[in-house]
Amino acid sequence: MLLHLVLFVALFILTDHLIKKIRNLPPSPFPTLPIIGHLYLFKKPLHRSLSKISSKYGPILLLKFGSRNVLLVTSPSAAEECFTKNDIVFANRPHLLAGKHLGNNYTSMIWAPYGDHWRNLRKISTLEILSNNRLQTLSFVRMDEIRSVVRRLYQHDHQNQTVEMQSVFFELTLNVMMRMIAGKRYYGENMAEIDQEAKIFQEIVIETLRHGGASNIGDFLPLLRWVGFGGLEKRLMIVQQKRERFMQNLVEEYRRRMEVSDKQSENYVDGSGNKKNLIQVMLSLQKVEPEYYTDESIRSLMLLLLIAGTDTSTGTMEWAMSLLLNNPDILKKAQVEIDNQIGSDHLIDEIDLAKLPYLRCIINETLRLYPAGPLLVPHESSEDCKIGGYHIPSGTMLLVNAWAIQNDPKNWEEPRKFKPERFEGFEGTRDGFKLVPFGSGRRSCPGESLGMRIVGLALGSLIQCFEWERVGEEIVDMTEGSGLTLPKAQPLQAKYRPRPTMIKLLSQI
Repeated sequence: MLLHLVLFVALFILTDHLIKKIRNLPPSPFPTLPIIGHLYLFKKPLHRSLSKISSKYGPILLLKFGSRNVLLVTSPSAAEECFTKNDIVFANRPHLLAGKHLGNNYTSMIWAPYGDHWRNLRKISTLEILSNNRLQTLSFVRMDEIRSVVRRLYQHDHQNQTVEMQSVFFELTLNVMMRMIAGKRYYGENMAEIDQEAKIFQEIVIETLRHGGASNIGDFLPLLRWVGFGGLEKRLMIVQQKRERFMQNLVEEYRRRMEVSDKQSENYVDGSGNKKNLIQVMLSLQKVEPEYYTDESIRSLMLLLLIAGTDTSTGTMEWAMSLLLNNPDILKKAQVEIDNQIGSDHLIDEIDLAKLPYLRCIINETLRLYPAGPLLVPHESSEDCKIGGYHIPSGTMLLVNAWAIQNDPKNWEEPRKFKPERFEGFEGTRDGFKLVPFGSGRRSCPGESLGMRIVGLALGSLIQCFEWERVGEEIVDMTEGSGLTLPKAQPLQAKYRPRPTMIKLLSQI
């Protein structure tokens, strides 16, 4: 019996290898095992594990994640082929468990297949939510929340006060997003007695990040999914029900308000002269085009903005501060730029960010070293195509290892060194396909501009107002944790004190 099993496995491996050669498929690590494929090779964090595999076998690989074909790309030229010549082919998303339950059965903008429905959602988000005009209209929200953070830090200050930065950035970003979405904040000042709505919201956010970012082995080994291995699917269903109920209650609240007042204007200002939040704008559009602006699509876009923009921006700011604390000369250079360009008579505004090119270099270098989506969001081929001369079958999941590309010595000099100066004179957040922290092509991240505004304004304000240093003599631990958005394994603790030149302004905020 054992001999038969060994012969079967050997025959399977040999046959699989010959078939790949005949079909001109990309190379694969040897061996590809029955049922599990290459899953036996993977360790956490996945982006580093896959990078090691690519360095051994090549920049274009065909892997087997259980039953799924996966194209792994780790070179700028191959990524360019995927996102330019074959952009439409790879414009679909794979059907994963998270997309089914947290993506409304693959109808949300992140998970929807390429087609009319997705194009409509993308158009809505681009024109009505994330356009420069819309972002500028709500810039006061971002300024208010960052002022709130600065004020709290100053008021709680004792000499060399210690603060846990991950929580500061996380609560800041959530408040910004929810004020843009629904005009409400759920963390921070004046929240000593947290009401029931805030408690529910905080629980939903924690559960979404805990379960929504978890990898599910059932996506690749269907048998385990059928037997309910791990119970993740049930947890995702419960989380989604809570999310939908919470967001629908917000929609209904504003619908009732709008029914009371018929003074809603057609622009971004309501009848009282206040700037509209996302729900108000979408409900106004729903009256004109109800077939496009359904409650379901409104809830979906609300959740997309909330979740996709929160964890990523939080992580980028925490990595940036960690890098600055480990490189105090660079932190000092950023402060000198702010002092020279902005001064101490007012806090940095979003308009001021254009005057701070070195701050932009710091953010770009952080995104290069620690991209918020190290493997980007997965794509899937809708038909056969060719990448690097290899045949790629329809239905193949695409993973572009942005972390590997952005930390490859073939693409960058001293890739693991924090050198913001490498981006001096550089505009934007992409350098060909050597730097792709927000993806590329049709399904690149639509929230790039919003994310860069939040990160730039928050980092700039904290650098302007306070002196920062490490808690101890040891350098900040830069170990990466597990997760789809590249979190730090250990949350950043930092010491701070108000800068003498800023005390007068800080006392007036």
